[in-house]
Amino acid sequence: MFHEITRDDIYRIETPRLWLRWPKVSDSTHLIRHLSNHEIADMTGRIPHPYPHEAADQYIFEARKNNLEGNGLGLVITPNAKPNEVIGGIGLRRIEHGGDVELGYWIGLPFWGRGYASEAVSTLLQAVFGFGFAGRIIASVRTNNPASRRVLERNGFAHTHDSSPFMPARGGAYPVHWFELDRAEWLVRQVASEWAGNRQSNEYAIT
Repeated sequence: MFHEITRDDIYRIETPRLWLRWPKVSDSTHLIRHLSNHEIADMTGRIPHPYPHEAADQYIFEARKNNLEGNGLGLVITPNAKPNEVIGGIGLRRIEHGGDVELGYWIGLPFWGRGYASEAVSTLLQAVFGFGFAGRIIASVRTNNPASRRVLERNGFAHTHDSSPFMPARGGAYPVHWFELDRAEWLVRQVASEWAGNRQSNEYAIT
């Protein structure tokens, strides 16, 4: 079960540029606009194309239900200056028969190349591992999506293996890269990052 603090719909995570918050009914229009784009759907195994308009309402309902019940954490990504403008989504779902969770995310095409996915993933990792409600996070990216692979690698995920699962939304089996990051490794990276930051601050102070 996810931490109780995430099960209230006022829960949100803030970054320097973004909000990660619960989806709401009024987000449907933004979701349809972005997820109807073939280039977005083609990078995933679960987003259908054409994207049915009712799929946005279904996503919102299921995300809110899973959030409330503690079975997952589905959040939309917005600019912090425009919290009602959805530009992407990010989520975690509990894997059956284990304590691991699986990460997924997407960014709307007009917002590619700005580092939003890396920023969102980084701050979600802090929430997940900081509260300690997951020991390991796994993620997969299609082999035609090198940008998403770089997002995972920048955040410390290690490539573990490749496979070709069947993707109902794509109508066939497609190759993907699998990655994982455990809490112990994340903590090591956090300590190293803090040490490097403190060292740099001391060097500035000396000079």
